Amino acid sequence: MTYDFLIIGGGIAGTSAGARLSHLGSVLLLEAETSLAYHASGRSAALFEAQYGLPATVALNLASRDYHMTENGGVLSPRGLMFLAGPGEEKTLAQDVEDMGLHPISIDEALALVPALNRDHLRGAAHHDEAWDLDTDLLIGNFVKEMRGNGGAVKTGQRVDAISREGALWRVSAGAETYNARQIVNAAGAWVDGVARMAGVQPLGFTPLRRSMARMPAPGGHDPSGWPMLIGAGETWYAKPDAGKWIVSPAEQDPVEEPHDAWADDMVLAEGIARYQPFVTEEVTRVDTTWAGLRTFAPDRTLVLGRDIREPDFIWCAGQGGYGFQTAPAASRLLADVVAGHTPELDPATVAALSPARFG
Repeated sequence: MTYDFLIIGGGIAGTSAGARLSHLGSVLLLEAETSLAYHASGRSAALFEAQYGLPATVALNLASRDYHMTENGGVLSPRGLMFLAGPGEEKTLAQDVEDMGLHPISIDEALALVPALNRDHLRGAAHHDEAWDLDTDLLIGNFVKEMRGNGGAVKTGQRVDAISREGALWRVSAGAETYNARQIVNAAGAWVDGVARMAGVQPLGFTPLRRSMARMPAPGGHDPSGWPMLIGAGETWYAKPDAGKWIVSPAEQDPVEEPHDAWADDMVLAEGIARYQPFVTEEVTRVDTTWAGLRTFAPDRTLVLGRDIREPDFIWCAGQGGYGFQTAPAASRLLADVVAGHTPELDPATVAALSPARFG
């Protein structure tokens, strides 16, 4: 069988693209691992905050909000967001307030929201309610259901190892299997430049950045389920309730030379926990589990959505960074509109900022 669209990558980028493109033609999605959303998509902090990111990303966030709220019952639940400043961080917090549209609150108000905070260390706090937990499994499941409902196929354990061109068709090899497709969608996360090289397409210079996380008991044995996500001024750390536990991240952005199955760097994690520690009254004495993911960015840190300018049958759905789940509904809709030749719902400046054509 020759597919209209062969998608490489089974994270949120590939599954959302597959759902939208399945309305335009036959779709086959190939995932290298034995399960979908194994890498970055399976290691997300899972928060929707519309003002988080550069302008084009924020535009995608805002355009995705209604889908997140309503589609298939919605994937969002209330969480809230609070930025905190320690000694010497007051100016940084003020910039966060301006950038994120936060509301400054008193130390007493911050303690009322999160009783485990350390009053003696706090120099400022800001909060807003416009942040939600995002059910990542449900969102991916919804997109896969839509794709399969339109006849799309998903194959896991299919690591692509060769791509060639025969006339108007691509031939994609994954182990012993070979597939034919009219168009390739490159949604391979940290591996997108490698996929481009296999296809003879010019890589765009994506950089995978490691981010580590640790799950631990909630401070002081509190029930953190109603607490907001906490972020250190300037995003030097963050902490968030997670299934009755508490996750803490150094919020690092350390580049890696080659994409791989990422793991947490113990020293970086310890440094991040040390930055977080003074903000709470309870000492961190135990870490249950640690992990890391690779957040992959284009050189300008903005998503890349659309046809390659030299090879139009090679379609980029890449550079989601830490914004893949937030942006997925609008990003995949834009991708499908571009592929179909429809006028996108987003404004022309945003579409241009997301197009591969910006790299010349």
